[in-house]
Amino acid sequence: MIYRTKGTCSRAISFDIEDGKLRNVQFVDGCNGNLQGIGRLVEGMDAKECVSRLKGIRCGYKDTSCPDQLARAIEKALGEAG
Repeated sequence: MIYRTKGTCSRAISFDIEDGKLRNVQFVDGCNGNLQGIGRLVEGMDAKECVSRLKGIRCGYKDTSCPDQLARAIEKALGEAG
């Protein structure tokens, strides 16, 4: 899936969900080192667990963050957007 982010420095997130697990998480633009780290940390994680951990994280004064956008993208991929 490719998800176009909103309100963050990253422009998009691509990832796969295989057997309920996250795979190949990559961010386009944004804080390269931090976002590579997030991608590696969530690799193989249960998609719903990832949403639970990342949803609602804010970046400074913004209402969202790259981790929050990843959670929203996963929800959309799982058909649980809310």
